[in-house]
Amino acid sequence: MPTPDFVLELRELVGTRPLPLVGVTAVVVRDDEVLLGRRSDNGALTPVTGIVDPGEEPADAACREALEEAGVVIRADRLAWVHQIPRVTYDNGDQSDYLDLTFRCTWVSGDPYPADGEMTEVGWYRLDDLADVGDEMRARIASALADRPEARFEQGA
Repeated sequence: MPTPDFVLELRELVGTRPLPLVGVTAVVVRDDEVLLGRRSDNGALTPVTGIVDPGEEPADAACREALEEAGVVIRADRLAWVHQIPRVTYDNGDQSDYLDLTFRCTWVSGDPYPADGEMTEVGWYRLDDLADVGDEMRARIASALADRPEARFEQGA
């Protein structure tokens, strides 16, 4: 996955120490389907995800990532879930603490395709057939699909 330039610049200063980052998950819904892609780095089937750029509104980041990764135009409808992902340690030793903001989004236009190489395949999957989706991503999808107007917040220990 391409690392944003601002993260590379921060890594020059902090090395591999934990870096707090804000990420977005765009759960894009069209009728009874959800947009999913197979990640090129680990083969996992996931919704569109990405890192919020400095100064960028998170909902805008979700829309940008959908266009960049899947070639589709979407509308972010609501914030569905705010949660801290357990620390990620990459193969090179870099550590990141992601605050994930999951958005329920609506497809507006475009036929999905792996636009920037972050995904090897992208397409629409029936909501009742998500067996190949991991538990964490299935929880994000469920939160986005929940019939509630307010976002879900996790409470610390």
